[in-house]
Amino acid sequence: MTKIGRSQLRFEDDRFLRGQGQYTDDIKQSDDATLMFVRSPHAAARIVKVDLDRAKAIKGVIAIFGWDEMYANKAGSFKPRAQFPGPDNGAMRIPPFTPLADGYVRYCGEPVLGIIAKDKASAELALEAVDILFETSSSVIDIANALSDGAECVWDIYPDNRCFHFEKGDAKKVQQENGKAAYVVKHQLTISRVTAAALEPRAIRASFNSASGKYRLEVGTQTPNRIRPDLATALGIEPDAIEIIAQDCGGSFGMKNTAFPEYAVGLWAAEHYGISVCWRASRLESFLSDTHAREQIADVALGLDESGKFLSLDVKITANLGAHIGPSTIHPVVSNIGGITGVYDVPASHVLVEGVFSNTQNVSPYRGAGRPEATYIIERMIDIAAEKLGFDKVELRRRNMIRPEQMPFKTGLVFTYDGGDFPGLLDTALIAANWAGFYDRRMASKLRGRIRGFGIASPIEIAGGPERKPHSEFARVTVSPDGSVVLVSGSSDSGQGHATVFAQILSSKLGVDPTAVSLIAGDTREAPNGTGTFGSRTVAAAGTSIVKCAEILIKTMQEPAAQVLESTIDEISFEGGYYRVQKSNLSISFIDLIRQSAVPICAEFDGSADNATFPNGCHICEVEIDPTTGSVDVISYLVVDDVGTVINPKLLKGQITGGVAQGLGQALMEQVVYDSTNGQLVSASFMDYAMPRATELPAVEVISQPVPTNSNPLGAKGAGEAGTVGALAAVMNAVCDALTSVGADPVNMPATSQAVWRALQVKNLQSP
Repeated sequence: MTKIGRSQLRFEDDRFLRGQGQYTDDIKQSDDATLMFVRSPHAAARIVKVDLDRAKAIKGVIAIFGWDEMYANKAGSFKPRAQFPGPDNGAMRIPPFTPLADGYVRYCGEPVLGIIAKDKASAELALEAVDILFETSSSVIDIANALSDGAECVWDIYPDNRCFHFEKGDAKKVQQENGKAAYVVKHQLTISRVTAAALEPRAIRASFNSASGKYRLEVGTQTPNRIRPDLATALGIEPDAIEIIAQDCGGSFGMKNTAFPEYAVGLWAAEHYGISVCWRASRLESFLSDTHAREQIADVALGLDESGKFLSLDVKITANLGAHIGPSTIHPVVSNIGGITGVYDVPASHVLVEGVFSNTQNVSPYRGAGRPEATYIIERMIDIAAEKLGFDKVELRRRNMIRPEQMPFKTGLVFTYDGGDFPGLLDTALIAANWAGFYDRRMASKLRGRIRGFGIASPIEIAGGPERKPHSEFARVTVSPDGSVVLVSGSSDSGQGHATVFAQILSSKLGVDPTAVSLIAGDTREAPNGTGTFGSRTVAAAGTSIVKCAEILIKTMQEPAAQVLESTIDEISFEGGYYRVQKSNLSISFIDLIRQSAVPICAEFDGSADNATFPNGCHICEVEIDPTTGSVDVISYLVVDDVGTVINPKLLKGQITGGVAQGLGQALMEQVVYDSTNGQLVSASFMDYAMPRATELPAVEVISQPVPTNSNPLGAKGAGEAGTVGALAAVMNAVCDALTSVGADPVNMPATSQAVWRALQVKNLQSP
């Protein structure tokens, strides 16, 4: 038995190490056609003329088609899953989002035509032979420019480029508290645009069964059941007509959890031309067409009294949405703003979010989906306030932290925290990081000609939500007399280790051999319902359904157990995988009882946990800066986390470390950059889009200090995004702490060598 709380190497890794993974390219059949896309080279243009004569004459080309052909066969537009008020107090502005360009292109890389050929070489030749005449127009790229007077408009019907206006909190109370405040610290924070850059580029195999009328999409995704209705809307068909099968997925981080234009085009082409098609993005295509994330400008005001107690927090966020509103574009921008008050007692808070169109790729969830941005805003502002007002940044945090005895705590900004010991995590982290010895380490760095900085962040996030109405998850558990266990889950995997964790839960609850558990996930044929994997929800949501199935199975076998043990149900208890007669030493294991029954038993559950959870932690980062080059070295990184019950400590550390790497990457180097004059994507390869390597990331120390939640039967809070949620703020605070320690101004992310070096040069020029 492999119990909950024990480290266990991943059961699924053996086949990956042997090269037996089944990624999208691995399932391609010999007679599948190749699908490729002609993409716009312009950020804003009208399609004047398309000449396909030379391209269609190339041997091996099956078809070349555009939006006109798709529209004539009932295809439609993608729709957002959520809507919020429009900027004019009307409905949210939702422009058409067609799978192929509808006569205009609105960002560089937008798909214009689909090409189907018998092989890749023929498709590539046809791609080069297509001749399109564009009438270009000026584009708008940056948030500030999009809202300026006389700005170019992305959509003629929305001349001010505004999409929606979202507000939470109490603006009047904030104004009142600011009137009483001894200090109101204001600052503008810029959050950069990034992309997931998954190891495996997006890819599909699309087919259509004319006999059954079923479309089939084989694709890497964590949310097969959720993307099905999105694709159905774009194709003008019913969701039940689409089967989604998620094969092994080489990284998603939320980016692959939405329906993309290429998926709809592939399914339409498979049905229309009666042939199975495969498409795999090149790395260039990935940079152009994968959704991006995060880009925001936040104008923040933090009110404090003379002692440093927080009185108010007022935040105005302007978010760059891109040209189109995809199914999940709005979600990360607004759904997690409740985390902006962090782990602090802020009497009055108010947040205004304004969504803005631009001639760029649209945004969607990426690891954290709004949580890292929220944490960055509050944690960065605390450091700024401490620096400006002369407070100790650690004591300023401690003075304002919500205390355990205040739980459950209603923040006044959306969330009610279920439980946690925020000061306790802070104390543990400070001791483990030797905060008391930091001054000596700073002096030692100075003697070596380097500048040392200390960064701290105490992140909190909602997981397994929405709050009070968490999404459900599907599970089915079948136990056979031979001891095998088959688990069907609606929660699909993209590298998190679901098979191992789910097996540990079943082993702990039923006493079954964890190696005998087979997981079927990511297949809408097997799991007719299911929400999927995102938002740090899997253990709380899927784990709840698995536990419920186990409880049903235990109850189902109570009567057979009583008969075998010659007792009554009332005298039978179940613990540690055994039915026991309470007043004797008679017992029988669950699995032995199943073997005796000679028939499989099955339990199914499709429901939700009682509530959302709020994993939290404390991150501490130390950096050194070389003032001659501006290069930043991360010297140490520590995380003290409260993710509730820990199922597998080894996998938890892996999740935390991976998340830290992604947060560090955005803080120091990653940035999607468009040319502001013509909308061309400048960072279109790994030569231009920097990614952290092993040399940039020190060994991450992870200390667990859990406070289990009562919101689900496992007591788990979630961990998948925790590393990223804290790292963005902790790393940036460390860099800015180093700069301000020598009199230089702080920088916005990414804190590249160039940005840091320039800040130091400005300081040197200003010095007498």
